[in-house]
Amino acid sequence: MPKPELAPKLTAKLKTLPPRPGCYIYRNDKGRVIYVGKAVNLRHRVRSYFQEQRAHSAKTRRLVADIADLEWVVTDTELEALILENELIKRYRPQYNIRLKDDKQYPYIKVHWQDDFPKVSIVRRMLPDGARYYGPFTSGGAVRQTLEALRRVFPYLDCNRVITGQDKRACLYFHIKRCAGPCIGAVDKEEYRAIIDGLCQFLEGKTDEVMTELNRRMAQAAERLQFERAAMYRDQIKAAQRIVERQKVVSGRQENEDVIAFAQDKGQTCAQVFFIRRGRLIGRETFMLEGAGEAENQELLASFIQQFYDGAAYLPAQILLPVELDETAIIEQWLHSKRGAKVTLRVPKRGEKKALVTMATENARSALVAMQAAWEADAHRHTEAIARLQAALNLPKPPIRIECFDISTLQGTNTVASMVVFVRGTPRKNDYRRFKVRSVTQTGQPDDFAAMREVLDRRFRRALADQPPPAPGQRADSAWQLLPDLLIIDGGKGQLGVAVEALKALGLYEIVPVAGLAKREELLFLPERSEPVRLPKESPEMYLVQRVRDEAHRFAITHQRNLRGKAMTKSRLEEVPGVGMKRRQALLKHFGSIDAIRNASVDEIAAVPGMTRQVAARVKEML
Repeated sequence: MPKPELAPKLTAKLKTLPPRPGCYIYRNDKGRVIYVGKAVNLRHRVRSYFQEQRAHSAKTRRLVADIADLEWVVTDTELEALILENELIKRYRPQYNIRLKDDKQYPYIKVHWQDDFPKVSIVRRMLPDGARYYGPFTSGGAVRQTLEALRRVFPYLDCNRVITGQDKRACLYFHIKRCAGPCIGAVDKEEYRAIIDGLCQFLEGKTDEVMTELNRRMAQAAERLQFERAAMYRDQIKAAQRIVERQKVVSGRQENEDVIAFAQDKGQTCAQVFFIRRGRLIGRETFMLEGAGEAENQELLASFIQQFYDGAAYLPAQILLPVELDETAIIEQWLHSKRGAKVTLRVPKRGEKKALVTMATENARSALVAMQAAWEADAHRHTEAIARLQAALNLPKPPIRIECFDISTLQGTNTVASMVVFVRGTPRKNDYRRFKVRSVTQTGQPDDFAAMREVLDRRFRRALADQPPPAPGQRADSAWQLLPDLLIIDGGKGQLGVAVEALKALGLYEIVPVAGLAKREELLFLPERSEPVRLPKESPEMYLVQRVRDEAHRFAITHQRNLRGKAMTKSRLEEVPGVGMKRRQALLKHFGSIDAIRNASVDEIAAVPGMTRQVAARVKEML
């Protein structure tokens, strides 16, 4: 692939790049920042984008095609470049960078430790105010459930009262044992802070110490004949045990570590983090990433680690990863500066730690599948995707019914086509159709264009033959009667041209909107438009188009494999003139297999009951 043609301004800037560490910023023709990167040597790194592009991924090629201008910031060290890169990505949120989805919205548990009577709340930002923070978490609902369970053990304040201990009445939470009641003097400052310290220890995974302390307090209260207080501690211990039982013991080494893994499918990426404290899996969080596309595993992991731990409230001494990073040393140095102590990035090769990474990967995959299923079931998202697709393609009406066609062939044999149908963003499998291509089978030459022409002609001739179409609100007798609001052809300009010819020949070109979806770059080509439509990556409309295309491909491949399997298992004896079912059965019963028949002489074959020498000679010749 040749070098891209560059604007004179861009060429001049490339010549002045310094051989220093720093960050580089790419802008498009509208001046918008589309990518931020860091480099040990700005001159070498930036120029590599504009060399021959054979080694570049499709995502990098798209990026280079969109670059209209660049700027850079020189730093003294690579570590400074990494820190600056994080800040610039958060500031500009460039479309080609890998980003944590909605990273500004992640909730934290905040313990207001700087106050005499610390309350507990859920916040969206960490501040240097002396409070203790735990998180980030991905679900506000999950955080509230966690705090509700912990409140049974550690009855904390969450109100805005000024605590003097002189209030005449406590609120309802005190009476249902969800608040220790410092407002009425039920506990003093030291006792209340001990309760909250226990909560903090529990969130940090120090469950053994907390359980020991609760048991000590219960025994002490019983010795002092404070039976009501002892019963309260007993109930708290039972509630704490229920929480601890849900925490899986994954290591006997009492280690603090995080485990990171990820899964990718259909352009979407999901990262999973396991939080292991004192050898117990105390929690896990799932994060969706934007802008990942076809990014390599190392790039994904490095970007996620930088963004997640830039806002994490706690850093463990060790982080387990599924693959090695090229930037391990510099990222460890950055993590050391964040934690104030050494942090090791490790890729386990065997044993329980390898099993942990595998478990995290499986959980990431399951989470991604669940999120995709939820998306598919979300009628609002479907409506949004349809409306945005209509606007992007300038369609006369919303593409409620989408039909997609795909051709599948193997060296000119078993050429088949699939027609899949999506209605309101979901598959309508009763309307799916398969085609065994006749024209290509007759010629024996692989010709996807001819196959597509034949299939579209057959599909839409059936539609015309079943006219008139059903009236609005009237049910169609068959899927053939319904014309699509959008016809998608799996292929680029060539296949689109074939579809346009087929529709024009049947007088349907002005009625059925058509688009060709190029496999490699995932661009949509439209008739009479020189430039393709590039849908935003990870947008609802792109995800809808990808699902339609992938389903058409799956349906065609499955049909072709079935046909090929039948052809491979079909006995060669069926092709011999004069050999019917009875003679086949007799030959196979006598010889036991096709190979044995092939190795037999004509006389031996002719000796089988029901055979003649003439037919035996044909069998020998054919086999």
